[in-house]
Amino acid sequence: MSASIGLIGGTGLGELPEAARASWECILTPYGDAFVQRFAAGGRDLIFLPRHGPDHATPPHMIRYRANVWALHDLGARCILASNAVGSLREDLQPGRFVLPDQLVDFTKRRLDTFVTGEEGRPTHIDLTQPFCASLRAQVLAAGHELELDVHDGGIYLCAEGPRFETAAEICMFRAWGADLVGMTAYPEAALARELGLCYASVCVVTNLAAGMTASPVSHAEVEAEMARQGERLRELLLAAAQALPEDRTCACSQSAP
Repeated sequence: MSASIGLIGGTGLGELPEAARASWECILTPYGDAFVQRFAAGGRDLIFLPRHGPDHATPPHMIRYRANVWALHDLGARCILASNAVGSLREDLQPGRFVLPDQLVDFTKRRLDTFVTGEEGRPTHIDLTQPFCASLRAQVLAAGHELELDVHDGGIYLCAEGPRFETAAEICMFRAWGADLVGMTAYPEAALARELGLCYASVCVVTNLAAGMTASPVSHAEVEAEMARQGERLRELLLAAAQALPEDRTCACSQSAP
């Protein structure tokens, strides 16, 4: 049986029309419940998981990240493609742009972000030098080129706690640090995936320029409106990349697991 591919949908991607005929399944994990739809497309077995729940009711800081990643792993996924709505810290990355980040900064404060309990009886320090799988990112980039989408390769994603948007002073600091994008959900997903030996890549959609970079305040309505405009292209990109992934992995992600 071929390995499945997990698709995590964020804001603006709470459902996939391609999975509409599949029933919702509640997956019981040691870390809470996760809701998924399993379906096939292009000869590949796919598992769709809405990060915020089927009704998009769970805010970023309350998401059961461990349950979500564990459920995908438990169902046989070996790769995860995640969508993330982000604010841009760069004027050249305008709303509507697709970005594949290659680095991550954790600025969260209260999240349960590891499966490690100390009961393993050995050191369990995973390598997260490259938090996003380079091979998986390359496949997404190639799929974007095939679809003639403007996909920016690389960038530093800074994950803030949320659910509030950032202050202008925080954004000024993040820009000084060299961050390119700010969001609320890529961490701890990337770290948890690595702990389980899963490949993980984020497909970010820029929905707005970050706080203080324009005269207008940031609003969730603005984020949702931009995601609605890009929703169809985002689905096409994720599905095209998933269907093009090779069966065998050549990266070191699985070797980084404790």
